[in-house]
Amino acid sequence: QVQLVESGGGLVQAGGSLRLSCAASGRTFSNYAMGWFRQAPGKEREFVAAISRGGDATRYADSVKGRFTISRDNTKNTVYLQMNSLNPEDTAVYYCAAHWSIYFSEPYAQESDYGDWGQGTQVTVSS
Repeated sequence: QVQLVESGGGLVQAGGSLRLSCAASGRTFSNYAMGWFRQAPGKEREFVAAISRGGDATRYADSVKGRFTISRDNTKNTVYLQMNSLNPEDTAVYYCAAHWSIYFSEPYAQESDYGDWGQGTQVTVSS
C-alpha cells in the first residue's frame, strides 16, 4: 500500500492558477501510475488526469484538456497537477490515486483501476 498526501488546494478567482502536489510514501513510487480525480458537491467523483509510471504518457478529461497539466518527479515521489484558467466548474475536492502497474507507459483513467487514494484537497474557484 502506498500512502498519498495532497496539498496545494485553496481559494482562487476565476482565471487563476493553482498547482496541486501529491507526495507518496511506503512503496517504490516509480512502480505506480498516478491519477487525479475530483468530486464536486452533489456529484460523483470524476477522472481529471493520469500519468504513466515513467511520466512519458498522459491522459486528460476533455473538460480540463489544454488547461491542466499532470507531471511527476520520481526522485521526489511526487505527482503534480498544474491547473490554469480555472473556472467555478472546477470547484471540487481533488484526490490523487496510485495504481501499481507492470506497464511503464500506460496512464489509467478508470477510478476502478486505482487502489490507493489520498484524503483530498479542496479547490474553490470564485467567479
